[in-house]
Amino acid sequence: MNRFWRGTPFPYRANSLNLVRLVLASAVLVAHAWYITGTGSGPGWKNENLGGWAVAGFFVVSGFLITRSRLSHGLGDYLVHRLARIMPAFVVCLVVTAVVFGPIAALVEQGTLDGYLGTSPSPLSYIWTNLDLHVDQYAIGTTLSTVPYPQAWNGSLWTLYYEVCCYLVVGLLAVLGLVRRSPLPMALAFALSVIAYAQVDVLQRYGANEDLSLLSRLLPFFLGGAVIHYVVDRFGIATIPGALSLPVAVLLIAVGPIGTAQATAPLLAYGILWLSTVVPQPKIVARNDVSYGVYIYAWPVQQLTELVGPTAGQLWPSILLSGVITVLLGTVSWLLVERPVMRRVKRRDHGPVPAVGPPATS
Repeated sequence: MNRFWRGTPFPYRANSLNLVRLVLASAVLVAHAWYITGTGSGPGWKNENLGGWAVAGFFVVSGFLITRSRLSHGLGDYLVHRLARIMPAFVVCLVVTAVVFGPIAALVEQGTLDGYLGTSPSPLSYIWTNLDLHVDQYAIGTTLSTVPYPQAWNGSLWTLYYEVCCYLVVGLLAVLGLVRRSPLPMALAFALSVIAYAQVDVLQRYGANEDLSLLSRLLPFFLGGAVIHYVVDRFGIATIPGALSLPVAVLLIAVGPIGTAQATAPLLAYGILWLSTVVPQPKIVARNDVSYGVYIYAWPVQQLTELVGPTAGQLWPSILLSGVITVLLGTVSWLLVERPVMRRVKRRDHGPVPAVGPPATS
């Protein structure tokens, strides 16, 4: 029995977190399909839909991995790594949307590209306005005006701004030497973030804007994963606590008030990490982390599928068709953009890197 309680080191190079993140990204695609096909709002629980729960899963996993990255790098290198992972593929996605997807939609809906570059809001402003990750322009001219969820080219990208905010919170916290030696500062930051979300109505009355409100919703998940990094680093992953973590979290969320999910973020993180040690993943998934590409391309692909595809208005056929196309684009993004950039960054840090794919640690 003791072996089920005794933790073993987390297998950073032999886990299935790539598969976990791919499943979460796919869950976001599935959740959005109801809105995009005009067939309702989809499954939800405790005032959050499937996509929202998937994003929570992303944030607890990111909190765990990014904290490990921060504690093993100086602040400068850490920020370079984080921006290299997020920005190049994001910028390419903006460009592809403006110069490929947008014209296709214009041709289908208007029969011509005349005036496309000068339309308002323009494709160039779509790229420029959103370059800082704070997505303020969703439309390009009048394209996508005939679909059930009109004039919104990418409803998934908004979370990236708040993820980078979480990166900065952990990055700056770790400037304090105590954060590297003790879990207490991170645990305190997590507790304060949970309290802030529980009091978000009060914060809003005192002038908190939408950005602060959304960050208060997502930051506890990220910091919950950060706290679990210290636990796993010291005690490893144990079978019984790992198997119980997710059921206990689900039970607490089911009976607790809104905000309990944020408070249970460490349990969610520990349970997901344990699953990644017992659920195998295909070798091709282990070597290729296409989850980010799937996440950023899913929405525009789904919108185009709704506009021009044979599955328009049909929920599950649309999910299947757009899912296949999205995975293909996510793979292209990984092979041509994300992996080459990350290899270049790691080569700068450590010299030549091996030909195999990078470990699922960042």
